[in-house]
Formats: sequence, structure tokens, C-alpha cells
Amino acid sequence: MRRALIVGVDDYPGAPLRGCVNDATSLTEVLKRNEDGSPNFDCKLITSPPFAVTRASLKENVTRLFEHEADVALFYFSGHGTANNLGGYLVTPDAQQYDEGVPMQDVLAMANSAGKIREVVILLDCCHSGALGQVPVIANEAAILREGVSVLTASRAGQVSIEIRGGGLFTGLVKGALNGGASDVLGKVTIASLYAYVDQALGSWEQRPLFKAHVSKLISLRNCRPGVLPEILRLLPKYFPLPDGEFKLDPSYEPDAAPPHPEHEETFGHLQKFRAARLLAPVGEEHMYFAAMHSRSCRLTPLGQFYWQLANDGKL
Repeated sequence: MRRALIVGVDDYPGAPLRGCVNDATSLTEVLKRNEDGSPNFDCKLITSPPFAVTRASLKENVTRLFEHEADVALFYFSGHGTANNLGGYLVTPDAQQYDEGVPMQDVLAMANSAGKIREVVILLDCCHSGALGQVPVIANEAAILREGVSVLTASRAGQVSIEIRGGGLFTGLVKGALNGGASDVLGKVTIASLYAYVDQALGSWEQRPLFKAHVSKLISLRNCRPGVLPEILRLLPKYFPLPDGEFKLDPSYEPDAAPPHPEHEETFGHLQKFRAARLLAPVGEEHMYFAAMHSRSCRLTPLGQFYWQLANDGKL
């Protein structure tokens, strides 16, 4: 069971935003299904407008998200955020001075106490979102997280989060990552690969994402089209009996060569897929075509040797 609470708030009196509702709505569409159309997260979307997102309603829904057992629970918030000497806050439209909204520390406390939920993922696209988990007054970047909790925020505690082209810069990158930009060879997008994607896309002079996690196993947040199908990846030890060995090619592997050799052509097609996924490289040639035509060979890259080991150990 995988469920997600996704909140976007534009409707702030005196300080409206323009892209949070769009971000929450579009992220919901991404998370609801994997790329092949299979169900992923059971999403509850709350936006203002049209709903009234108050401190009480936001806290109630976060409580309900973490209340019952689940394999994964994901919380996303896009809106205003603020911080003071007592910590960070998810700002709601009914906020007022000295009562800014839902304390980020309360959200983290609920996540930490959700013992019936195996994995918790928190994504925040709001200013000062890096304050989630900070120790008040000390205000360091450390956080106390139970095993299974991951937090990815759009900015550090003292930074603002940028809106561009009708949406948050951070959420736009998150959607790109979930749509395949951060997927591995098997098509899986994890919270760690999502962070790596966002981190590399943001420059040193822009807002900087913050990643806090206490996990022993990375789960897939979304499954995209794999670079190589698992059944083909399992053939790596067949083609390469040793991970540092070479596969000898000749012109019979190239489909345009005569006479045709269907078995070699099928093998060459698999090798080309490995090449496209950066799992192998031709030896002494730039392209696999010339490696075949000139009777050269190909060998596994370090990444290819990693997947060779997984296949050889029966882990694919």
C-alpha cells in the first residue's frame, strides 16, 4: 500500500503565489501511475483554491497520512514557508504573527512515530524548507530521523524557493526526475537518485536542495521504462563469462552483413542495448558497428560489471 498527501497553496491573503496549485496537481498525475500505466501512489490532492487549507485541516490530513499502516507514505507541500528561532513552519492562509502555520517539527514528529509505515518520504517546496528537522536555537543542518524516513527540501533553512514559468523550480526538477530523468538501468527512481538529479541541475549560486535520510534500503518512488529489460540484463554472464572479459565480434553480428546470421544479430541487438545504457563499450572503435565490421571486441564498463554481478548473483 502506497499513499501520498499532496498539498499546494496559492491563496495567501496579501502574498499570493501562482504555481503551487499547478505543481501539486501535475505532481499528483506523475505519482499516481508508473510510466507503463500501472498504479503507483494512491494520492489525495488538496489545493487552495478551491479548498480552504487551514492550520487545523493541514495538520489533520498529515495526521491521517501517517495514522495507518502502509508500505510507503509520501507528503508533499508547496506554498509559503517561514522560520524563526523556534523552527520552521508550513504557512497556511489563516496564519498570523506568532501562529505562522504547521510547525515542520510537528510533521517530522508524526513521521518518526508512524511505526506502522515502513518508508516515509517528505518533499517540501517552500522557502526555508531546510529547517525541517533542525534543532531549534542550535539551528544546525542535522535531523533526528527514524529508520525509513527521508526528507528532500527545495532550499536550505535560510533560503527562498524560486518560482519560474508558473511553477516551482524545485518541483519542476522533481517531476523531470520522476519522469525518467533520474531512473536507473531498470527504470527505478529512488529518493537518492531524485536528490542527485535536482542537486546537479541547480547551480552553486541558486537555492540548494537539502537531503536528509535514514534508510537501510532504497525504495522506488516511480518505475519508468527500463533502459534494458531485466530478462536481457540476466544474459550478461552468458555473454561475458568473466566481468572483465571481452566479447569477440565479427561482421556476422552486423544485421546488414551477408549472409544473414539471425542468432548473432539478436545477440548484437542485446549488446547495442547494453551500449546505449552505458554498460559496455567497443574496444578500439568508437561505434559498435565498426567494432563488428573490423572484427574487434567489446567489454563491460564499471557500471556494466556492477549489473553483471547482480545478474550472476541472481538478484535481477
